[in-house]
Amino acid sequence: MGMENLPQEITALVGREVYSKNGVFVGEVEDLRLELDRKEVTGLALHQLNTELFDEEVNASRGVIIPYRWVQAVGDVVIVSDIVERLRQPEAGDEEEEVPA
Repeated sequence: MGMENLPQEITALVGREVYSKNGVFVGEVEDLRLELDRKEVTGLALHQLNTELFDEEVNASRGVIIPYRWVQAVGDVVIVSDIVERLRQPEAGDEEEEVPA
């Protein structure tokens, strides 16, 4: 059995950088949200966020939790769908508003 087939502890995700599938840095995994009854990871708690993706209120807090269903690949880094990039969309004016996911 090769090393790549060995199960890894979920704590191995902590500290990994998170990027969108388009290569945009999102943040770094600080912790995991678990559903203990189903024994599955339901979210990634991120900190050291990309200030261009999240508004000042979010950046002033400890971080954000993104749904694990957004994760597309895990390796040396975590790749998530580009939905993170689409959280902020410009309106008709110059103002940008956060769009709920």
